[in-house]
Amino acid sequence: MSRIGKKAVAIPSGVTANIEGDTITVKGPKGTLSMGLSDLITYKVEDEEISVQPANDTKAARSHWGMQRTLVSNLVEGVTAGYTKVLEISGVGYRASASGKKLKLQLGYSHDVDLDVPEGLEVKTPDQTTVEISGIDKQAVGQFAAEVRRWRKPEPYKGKGIKYRGEYIFRKEGKKK
Repeated sequence: MSRIGKKAVAIPSGVTANIEGDTITVKGPKGTLSMGLSDLITYKVEDEEISVQPANDTKAARSHWGMQRTLVSNLVEGVTAGYTKVLEISGVGYRASASGKKLKLQLGYSHDVDLDVPEGLEVKTPDQTTVEISGIDKQAVGQFAAEVRRWRKPEPYKGKGIKYRGEYIFRKEGKKK
């Protein structure tokens, strides 16, 4: 039994959810999100909450149950509060700047790295060593943050590179003399 799946997803005021065919659509103050529904799960919108239950008692249905409930919860949270990932850049000469729908990174390469910001995301650079990625789709925010981080992952000797805020980088000791 899924402990997460048993809990119904509460729908806050100002948010509407409806199920049409094989998609669920959630509208809120920040925008609209929709998701395809699994055939193994039954979804019901009732009394300011969305309940998610397995359609039958197979192992596949029970294994999808908790994940599908979490995906529905992410839709509701996305249209109400949104998601933000903060990246920190450390290293001499490493910096970032955002202008419009472009993110420009200087990471010690012979060229600058120019990235196009995907539709629906907003990128801010409060200072040269911080990048804030925000949007209503949790998967899109996390994916773009991972693509930015991929250009210069933190290395274990000096800790230079791009890391998530709050991420701990295990540092190696180096050579002994």
